[in-house]
Amino acid sequence: MQSSNLNLILTTLKDSKQNTTVFDESWSQGRSAFGGIAAAFTVTAMQKLLRSNNHSLRSLMVSFIAPVPPGKVKIETKTQRTGKNVVQMTGDVVCDGSVCLQAMAAFGKPREALRVNSTKKLNPTPRERGIAFQEHAKRIPSFLRFFEGAWVDGGYPFAGKLSRELKMWVRHKTNLKDFPLEKLITICDIPPPVILSYFDKPPVPSSSLTWSLEFLVPPEDITTEWFYLEFIVEGAKDGYTQQSGKIYDEKGRLCALSRQCMVYFS
Repeated sequence: MQSSNLNLILTTLKDSKQNTTVFDESWSQGRSAFGGIAAAFTVTAMQKLLRSNNHSLRSLMVSFIAPVPPGKVKIETKTQRTGKNVVQMTGDVVCDGSVCLQAMAAFGKPREALRVNSTKKLNPTPRERGIAFQEHAKRIPSFLRFFEGAWVDGGYPFAGKLSRELKMWVRHKTNLKDFPLEKLITICDIPPPVILSYFDKPPVPSSSLTWSLEFLVPPEDITTEWFYLEFIVEGAKDGYTQQSGKIYDEKGRLCALSRQCMVYFS
């Protein structure tokens, strides 16, 4: 039975001895699952291999190989190396016998070391002054129905005017207190290609090729529900675009850094 409830989808995977779960088409964007949920599947399965609970997710690298269609998925995981402080793992999302997504993650123990915090003073536009997702519903993928959020300061998709920046507020509608890593990973993949602001109407097919995340705050230590995201397009050429982003919690802490290579077809 397929499901649209993310808590149930992840719980099924967590409890599955075969590392399988199912999701329905409401989590799709075009032919494939929303990249954030597909990447989150690998982390859910990887955590089963951790021998201790004092390793936090420090980085995640993802390669989107083929569309992940709705239905049943299987996650194949492997521990590549267990060191004194860091455990490195790989995870594949397999659909109908084919690998559709590959991920590599590093989980590390905390250690006494130099500490450098972000010096940027965050003063974002309040979400109440932005454009709510539901007000822009005809121009956004269907999976955003599971999130509450707002575009702020322009730069939203299909604005008809190119903006190098995209800023937004977002939170899950579903309670994911038992899945803090997956909660943040899915939030981090919400922003579409920033260059979609150039176009005035959909559809403009686009997707990620590769994606990397680095976590400055262990996801399990984040208690706020709302997140503020700032993304910028670094460059675009030959149908490819590179963008980077910063993800803050509601307290203004810089939680994660994102970088993506994306493709689009205008």
